[in-house]
Amino acid sequence: MNLDNILWFAYIGVEAAVVGLLIFRRVYRTLPVFCAYCIWDILSNLGVFAISHFHSASYFRAYFIQTIIDSSFQFCVLVELAWSVLRPLRSSLPRIVPVILGVLILIAGAAIWPFASLQTLASVTSRQWLLLAQLQQTVSILRIAFFLLLAGGSQLLSIGWRDRELQVATGLGLVSLIGATTTILRAHETTAVAVTQLNHFAVASYLCCVSYWAYCFLQQEAERREFTPQMQSFLLSVAGAAHSSRVTLTESRSEKARKSGKP
Repeated sequence: MNLDNILWFAYIGVEAAVVGLLIFRRVYRTLPVFCAYCIWDILSNLGVFAISHFHSASYFRAYFIQTIIDSSFQFCVLVELAWSVLRPLRSSLPRIVPVILGVLILIAGAAIWPFASLQTLASVTSRQWLLLAQLQQTVSILRIAFFLLLAGGSQLLSIGWRDRELQVATGLGLVSLIGATTTILRAHETTAVAVTQLNHFAVASYLCCVSYWAYCFLQQEAERREFTPQMQSFLLSVAGAAHSSRVTLTESRSEKARKSGKP
């Protein structure tokens, strides 16, 4: 068995241990989408690995489908993490807040998209591969930005490194940072040996990140701290303003529809 397969199977094994810890710690109660994503990642990687070895003609199609589903999953994980951070106030927030968070993350992704097709992807000649690479880069940058935002605002959000939200965001951010760095370095390498070494480095780094998750989930989660009164007032004000704007827009549309229906 070569080094590629050893690292890959080690990654799958540690990720399977992470899933077991997620179930043992009942993290699925607070982060069900993230738990489902970890299970999906194992199954999809095993599926693509099998296709690449036993039915290589279908590899691109399988990889294409996996990338689309994986990117959608990751978007949902970010929305879930953002909503989970607001856990101490969720009972006081309108139901539209998760939708607003999703829209904000989508807007951020749309802003990142044009910058994800820079010279790092210049070596990709196929239009389909280019779109896939651009999508992966966009999601990676989005995850890094989310991690930096969460870590930078941890004091305001009353979360620490023992909180699940920051632990998950840290793992996602590190994996994305390693992936983005590897992509940049790979674009400037011309020898097959150097590219292979970079791939080994990337997989080994991913293994370390998943091991970090395993270590985190071995520990009992810290009790969630309440927001400061100032932060509570600010978040409730923002949520209230967003809810009022939505109600006003809905009423305006209803009024226009009613007037247009008049004879």
